[in-house]
Amino acid sequence: MDTEGQLAERDRSRGSEKEHEGRSRSSRAPARAGEPSSAGRLPQWLAGGGRWRRGALLAAACAALVLLVSGLVLQPFLIPSGSMENTLRPGDRVLVNKLAYRFGDDPRRGDVVVFDGAGSFGEEGPSGNPVTGLLRKAAAAVGLAEPAESDYVKRVVGIGGDRVTCCDKRGRIEVNGRPVDERYLHPGDSPSRVPFDIVVPEGRLWVMGDHRGASRDSRDYLGAPGGGTVPVDKVIGRAAWIGWPFGRWSGVPRTDAFEGVPAAPGAISSDAPGGAHG
Repeated sequence: MDTEGQLAERDRSRGSEKEHEGRSRSSRAPARAGEPSSAGRLPQWLAGGGRWRRGALLAAACAALVLLVSGLVLQPFLIPSGSMENTLRPGDRVLVNKLAYRFGDDPRRGDVVVFDGAGSFGEEGPSGNPVTGLLRKAAAAVGLAEPAESDYVKRVVGIGGDRVTCCDKRGRIEVNGRPVDERYLHPGDSPSRVPFDIVVPEGRLWVMGDHRGASRDSRDYLGAPGGGTVPVDKVIGRAAWIGWPFGRWSGVPRTDAFEGVPAAPGAISSDAPGGAHG
């Protein structure tokens, strides 16, 4: 019997078994440092977290850009009432050009402007909860909320130095002695049921709504400081476009009603009284 041959064969078999066992153990060995193991892999929806972060950063950057543009150039303004019908209707969102009067140009007669009436159309006062006020201001800045209670939209009827009176024998408002045919008025409205005669102080504006029967404007504050007039530096901008609803996309109509009005006869100091008469 070849005993040596059998022993050699057994040794080779054992060696093969050990080699196979070594390979099996190595396949079960944990991954080296820095290499993900199959057991420790994240679910696919978590592994894509980088995309979510990039999307969130992009959305934040877009929001910041919108707020920046709204704060400096164009601000959406939600029309809350019918005081400017039919030129502007409740629910309209107008784009206010905040650069219209930033480079030496002043509001002109006939312009539709948005302004802060605090101190002229109402008392200056605290805005309440500062956090709520900030959130409301941000929402209003993109046209998602009504503007602050002190913000108004009206039409400029008189500028500094103008004498504005109501009314002539045909019921028309006169500016510097010239009657104005206000074809933009709400159908059926009269120019004013309240008689007045005022000289607008320099640096201030006399403003009125197009729906005179539903507008609280300069006429309602004749006894207030400034005689119902609004400081030019409180003007936020000129209403330039109607951006919503889609069916009303258009520019805010300009008017030629004031083209024949002569210049004011003389300048008046900004601290001169704008006293109302009649």
